[in-house]
Order: sequence, then C-alpha cells, then structure tokens
Amino acid sequence: MTIQVRPIGSVKSPLRDRAAAPLQGEEGAPEAVLEFDRAVGEGLRDLAPGAEVIVLTWLHQARRDVLSVHPRGNRMNPLQGVFSTRSPDRPNPIGLHRVTIVAIDATRIRVRNLEAIDGTPVLDVKPVLDRGGA
Repeated sequence: MTIQVRPIGSVKSPLRDRAAAPLQGEEGAPEAVLEFDRAVGEGLRDLAPGAEVIVLTWLHQARRDVLSVHPRGNRMNPLQGVFSTRSPDRPNPIGLHRVTIVAIDATRIRVRNLEAIDGTPVLDVKPVLDRGGA
C-alpha cells in the first residue's frame, strides 16, 4: 500500500531551533501563523477567531528510526515506547497541535499555543469537538 500526503501549508514562527522550542504549545509557545496554499482556501472559510482547532503537521526535523524514548527528553524518566509518548521522533512524525485561532487574513491564520518550528509543513486542520459534537 502506498500512502501519499501533501502539505497544504506551512508554519511561520519565531521558533527556529527545535532544541529551544517548548515541548507543548501551552508551555510558552509564541503566536505563529499558518500559511495555507491558495488551492485549499475554500476549506478555511468557516474557521473563525476564538475557535480551537487541531493542526496536523509533518515534523520534518524528526528522526524516523526511534521506537523508544525517555519522556520529555529527561533520562530520569524510564524508557517508554514512542507510541505512548508525544515525542516528535517516531516512524511517521505527524505532529498534533491543539491551537486557538487569533486572527484570519485570507489564507493566513494566526494561532496561539503552536510549538512547531518555522517551516514545518501543515497537513490538515480539524475542529476541536466538544463531547456532544459530531
């Protein structure tokens, strides 16, 4: 089976160094901009400031040969299988980021709580659903 995924945009962020980026967005990530390809602009039309969305990214600087890690990079934490952690290093380095939309300007969406570094490819955006949502 062949799976093809293509980026629909990219992250523009003051975070440029993976080692200096927060491990999670709510741990001090600066505001960032999601720049989308014009070809997917219609798909953004019902997003609004204040909404929470899940942004899926391709963690392009991640190692893909890692199967176990010390959580949060702390060797004091016991080694765990990578699929039970949020480590970016994993066989398919898909990032999952819960962010809040701050502003929208056509195909540029400013968000808060995004720990992805500048240039990270964006794969998809999905709404955060409350427990009663569909």
